[in-house]
Amino acid sequence: MNLFKYLNLLLFGLLLINSSCQQAEKKISKPNVLVLLADDLGYGELGCYGQDVIATPVLDQLAKDGMRFTNFYAGAPVCSPSRAVLLTGISSGFNTIRGNKGYDVVNKRFDRIPLKKTDLTLGDMMKDAGYQTAFIGKWHVEDPNDLSTWAFARGFDYAIQEQWASPFEGIRYDEQMHWINAKEDSIYYYEKEWNCKDEFRTELAFNYLDEQLDKDKPFFLFMSYRAPHAHEYYIHDKELYADRGWPEVERRHAAKITLLDQQIGRLLEKLDIMGELDNTLILFTSDNGPTGEGEHDYEFFNSNGDLQGFKRDVYEGGIRVPTLAYWRGKIKAGSVSDFIGSGQDIMPTIAEAVGIQAPEQTDGVSILPVLKGKNAPERDFLNWEFHKNGRKPDAFRQAVRINNLKAVRYGVDSPIELYDLSKDISEANNIADQHPDVVSEVEQLFIEQRSENPHYPYGGMTNSK
Repeated sequence: MNLFKYLNLLLFGLLLINSSCQQAEKKISKPNVLVLLADDLGYGELGCYGQDVIATPVLDQLAKDGMRFTNFYAGAPVCSPSRAVLLTGISSGFNTIRGNKGYDVVNKRFDRIPLKKTDLTLGDMMKDAGYQTAFIGKWHVEDPNDLSTWAFARGFDYAIQEQWASPFEGIRYDEQMHWINAKEDSIYYYEKEWNCKDEFRTELAFNYLDEQLDKDKPFFLFMSYRAPHAHEYYIHDKELYADRGWPEVERRHAAKITLLDQQIGRLLEKLDIMGELDNTLILFTSDNGPTGEGEHDYEFFNSNGDLQGFKRDVYEGGIRVPTLAYWRGKIKAGSVSDFIGSGQDIMPTIAEAVGIQAPEQTDGVSILPVLKGKNAPERDFLNWEFHKNGRKPDAFRQAVRINNLKAVRYGVDSPIELYDLSKDISEANNIADQHPDVVSEVEQLFIEQRSENPHYPYGGMTNSK
């Protein structure tokens, strides 16, 4: 071989090696992202947040290995609007969805309201960034009868969505279908007696990771778990906590949380075996505060800690939620943050973590600097707007937090309450009369930090007769 050919071959080989290194570096530089969302998990229901009865060793360890937030909030105090905030990065006062049901101006009734087609989702953002995207579980921001509003049509390449609005005649509530990209279906509890629905969903995630995943591309996986939502009435684990002598509804509630913890442990172990865990940003949170539904007493396990209120309240107990973040080598193990964050911050945080611009629609802030132990972004206030089903005046609820001061009002014409969370985390001592200037500021924020929405008029009232 002459010298010229040898040099050309050597150069070609070096180019191949360099290209391979660049591809490997590119894959490593783009982290996988895993969002874990619990359903109705209260601030006080994990061991790392003070729970001393219900066992949650996996999530407690995740807190020890990563970061635990003490001032993180759901975007709303109930499922649909909270998920809408998380998925779009748009706060509740401007979001398309502001309650589990809104006023259907066509049919003149309260019904499910889907996200607008112009609302970009986390799936849209990550798909555009070159990620393979998957969603498994409860979507709850759709019109059940309009497939274009389902997860598979909103940026998720692979979506296994529970459709639990009872459109399936002859199928029990606990046997309803999980649709795969709205085409194929699997029926819960039909072929196997799973211990809980979260075990079923974790198996679906395993199937996705084993059979659908392109190992050469980063992935974004959104796991929308079920526990401890009250309406999963039946779980097949009859032994867990059976020796405690608790009422069955409370035993089942505690068991669902511990079983959720176990399933998250299985999923993390799976990612570790696959060699993906080291390069995965994990965010865990809840969609709202603890539930008091299904005859469950949210005070039985002190599910809201020292906070006032529960699901559907804009007091702290309804919106402050357990939130954990883990990213090996990026987030300091055992760190605790008191940064005041909320669901709309998830979108810009993930965007910055993967090196892209967040959609202009978001009004959240990236907390990536917080995760990395750097200076926190500035935030003047956080605010919430919630429309409870019905037409009573207090169905319209608002809250705003300015540093340690928290303002609440139930009903547009109701007086504004004010609390100092640094001294009164339980919101027991209303100090509004001592701070008229703050009350005036809050009242202005209540007016300005929202947009009109025909589906959620003030107090659930409409102009239609």
